[in-house]
Amino acid sequence: MGGAQAAKVMDIVNRNKLVRMGQQPNDEALAAMSDALRRRLDAESTALFGTARLWDDGLIDPRDTRRILGLCLSIAAEAAARTLRPNTFGVARL
Repeated sequence: MGGAQAAKVMDIVNRNKLVRMGQQPNDEALAAMSDALRRRLDAESTALFGTARLWDDGLIDPRDTRRILGLCLSIAAEAAARTLRPNTFGVARL
């Protein structure tokens, strides 16, 4: 859902809430709230916003996709070839 859609949904929810409470909706205040919500969601829904907060493992430059994919495949192939030894020292906490 984009910023405009979410703002419209919240406008409808807030408007209906005020009507249920018996109050007259203030169109200007609801429009200001919707506009602020739309601007915030539009600004915070980019890939750079999320990755800057470490919500993912980062972004790959599209020009580096082939190299990164090759690296990941070689790591997976090497992992299949290695024998794992059980942990003998307990739990390591850093």
